[in-house]
Amino acid sequence: MTPEVHAFFDNATNTVSYVVREPEGRACAIVDSVLDYDPASGRTDTASADRIIAFVRENVLRVEWILETHVHADHLSAAPYIQEKVGGKIGIGDRITVVQDTFGKIFNEGTEFQRDGSQFDALFKEGDSFHVGQMRGDVLHTPGHTPACLTYVIGDAVFVGDTLFMPDFGTARCDFPGGSSETLFRSIQKILALPDETRVFVGHDYKAPGRDEYAWETTVGEQKALNVHIGAGRSIEEFTRMRDARDKTLGMPRLILPSLQVNMRAGHMPPPDEQGNVFLKIPVNKL
Repeated sequence: MTPEVHAFFDNATNTVSYVVREPEGRACAIVDSVLDYDPASGRTDTASADRIIAFVRENVLRVEWILETHVHADHLSAAPYIQEKVGGKIGIGDRITVVQDTFGKIFNEGTEFQRDGSQFDALFKEGDSFHVGQMRGDVLHTPGHTPACLTYVIGDAVFVGDTLFMPDFGTARCDFPGGSSETLFRSIQKILALPDETRVFVGHDYKAPGRDEYAWETTVGEQKALNVHIGAGRSIEEFTRMRDARDKTLGMPRLILPSLQVNMRAGHMPPPDEQGNVFLKIPVNKL
């Protein structure tokens, strides 16, 4: 099965969202949607999500799944907004509970914040499968960037989130709570074990030095041969040494504080106060 894959690039966060549709039918899934957020004003906007919704409606598609590869630290998810407009079930990895427990404490969410993943419609684990119309999707648990990272294999297409980037840019950072460069190396081997011709769709692109255009589609074969961090038979010792040293030089993502609070709730904002006002917290010296 070769699904049709339509990409939607968000310049503000360098995120690529996808609509994955069956080649002969109307069923589709949406992967890693974006809710626009201005940290200076605290205002949200739905322009990025509305582009996806317009595409779904113009093509008379039936949204069956709204999939998250992980709890994103660099953009807010628009999953609930898209679900309200065009339907679909929201899915993520079952290790979301680990992320919720970790960041529930960091953001001092209290006992009213459920840490059981119940905010999502489906929690996937390694080996699970699902269907998008006649297409079967399979789930790989690929932690390392975060404990809950998943890779979705749908026909000859694989959606890796932040686990891998384009071959000339490398791999995800591993210095967030629960991250591990050794775990990421082993997770990536699952992806590289897929057939060489498998299409790989990455969750972000930042234009590696020397490249003029954004890109988000590659193949397993290209990743194995050319990925600057893990390709050409790089050993786990070489990779972890490089990855750990590189991560020490990286600053925190610009939207990490609002993103985590919203995304661990499946894209919902924290509950409003008695006056209906919604607030996001800024923990000081915690990350």
